[in-house]
Amino acid sequence: MQLRNIAIIAHVDHGKTTLVDKLLQQSGAFRDNQRVAERVMDSGDIEKERGITILAKATSVVWKDTRINIVDTPGHADFGGEVERILNMVDGAIVLVDAAEGPMPQTKFVVSKALKMGLRPIVAINKVDRSDARPQEVINEVFDLFAALDATDEQLDFPILYGSGRSGWMAESPEGPQDQGMEPLFDLVLRHVPAPKIDAEAPFRMLGTILEANPFLGRIITGRIFSGTVRPNQSIKVLDHENNVLEQGRVSKILAFRGIERQPIEVGEAGDIVAIAGLSKGTVADTFAALEVTEALKAQPIDPPTVSMSFIVNDSPIAGTEGDKVTSRMIRDRLHKEAEGNVTLKIEESTDKDSFLVSGRGELQLAILIETMRREGFELAVSRPRVVYRKDEATGETLEPIEEVVIDVDEEHSGVVVQKMSERRAEMVEMRPSGGNRQRLVFYAPTRGLIGYQSELMTDTRGTAIMNRLFHEYAPYKGDIPGRRNGVMISNDIGEAVAYAMWNLEDRGPMMIEPGARVYQGMIVGEHNRENDLEVNVLKGKKLTNIRTTSKDEAVRLTPPVLMTLERALSWIQDDELVEVTPKSIRLRKAILDPIARKRAR
Repeated sequence: MQLRNIAIIAHVDHGKTTLVDKLLQQSGAFRDNQRVAERVMDSGDIEKERGITILAKATSVVWKDTRINIVDTPGHADFGGEVERILNMVDGAIVLVDAAEGPMPQTKFVVSKALKMGLRPIVAINKVDRSDARPQEVINEVFDLFAALDATDEQLDFPILYGSGRSGWMAESPEGPQDQGMEPLFDLVLRHVPAPKIDAEAPFRMLGTILEANPFLGRIITGRIFSGTVRPNQSIKVLDHENNVLEQGRVSKILAFRGIERQPIEVGEAGDIVAIAGLSKGTVADTFAALEVTEALKAQPIDPPTVSMSFIVNDSPIAGTEGDKVTSRMIRDRLHKEAEGNVTLKIEESTDKDSFLVSGRGELQLAILIETMRREGFELAVSRPRVVYRKDEATGETLEPIEEVVIDVDEEHSGVVVQKMSERRAEMVEMRPSGGNRQRLVFYAPTRGLIGYQSELMTDTRGTAIMNRLFHEYAPYKGDIPGRRNGVMISNDIGEAVAYAMWNLEDRGPMMIEPGARVYQGMIVGEHNRENDLEVNVLKGKKLTNIRTTSKDEAVRLTPPVLMTLERALSWIQDDELVEVTPKSIRLRKAILDPIARKRAR
């Protein structure tokens, strides 16, 4: 059977996973009466809740006697490391672009990686049934983007399809015909994407690209076989990028993708994408090979991490009451396990062994890691995200990460966006209308200025702005950026918050806890209206007398509190504050809980 390997790459929310649903449906991967969830490839709980893809996943369909392996990739820049590795496995890419939004920063990032590797892309303009669709202009923008990324003449001569992933059709013109479904896309893949280049006679070699743990089979590594064949019980070895042998072992099982299910097969052949089980040390970017092979396959270099956070053992007075995984050893093991499968994470231990510095691509990537750990029963405290600086070896000056930020906003709000971004040391490089009384603003901004800006942007633009960011380069330090201006209200005792005390504190600023919440000394219970921190007592009840009144002032009516989500809490806190994360709650606290020690430290 012939083979084709393709990846579907696009910006977040341009419809990759929905398109894969339709490809599976129309190729007969599902039975007629089978119940299938929407966005079947997003299998994780967090992926389903947020509607985003976090981990790349593979599937396969058969079309006209050719097996097509399809890899669905994440769209967020924070998970770009997944996409960079995946491109090693495929011979072609479908670049999906929204017919209204056009190419966005993540499209640019992924396409530049694909073009560098020599992949010949197919451009699919999705969502042409939107009321604000502008397919012809978008095609011109895609062409300009390819040209700006130094595409070869072959790559610039890309085939184009138009369609709607949700309605399940693709055609050579935006008007249709719509009755052929995904057939034009399948046929184009068979014509345009080359079959994998393989050396069937050479010994077995495979590059690991996706790592997962299975409770029955142990570690499972997915990758593409570059040469030779592999069978169950065959002895193989694992080489790292410096050609050192990490381990030798037997393959216990070979799994191949058949539709959305993985099935055991008797032989993995060159060119196919398979998963193998049975080895305990081999990880992502390692080469799995026959015993006689001495040279490792070359893996794509991965962009460096730009944001770091401290993960600290929870030492609050009520630690250990809501989660069952609280020790530094458990946190260390969990972080190292995560770093094995995610090559963009870097983990360093502190000297006191109680905290770990975790560096990644962005706040979202680290927040998803914290959310996953929290659901597994971990309790920990995390610091505010900080950027990873570098030293310029020639001049010795400090360099910081700069991001390209694209903000789509209604015209009436563009002034306040430009003003806030310039306060954060951003430099505007482009401003143009993007249709429908909206403007597209493009900035180069320091990463540290963008930490915590998302919620402020939503407030300034009444929730109408869309912000997309992408790492651009390291550049000289831009100077100080003002942070949060308000102080906080700090609880001065341990106990349960009382509604009457909170009602009396409402003039001082908005509260962040509900009545009955457990508080402790040093925990942040609200935002102060002024710049200084204020110690308050939220445990004080009303003194009762024996005089009864019929007046209405007895009832305490509280303003609803500002409840923090994890991402908002991480971006809101200052350097001397921490977020305490447990399976049941998210609390804010000062890093030093004792008020006297805090004053001394200041």
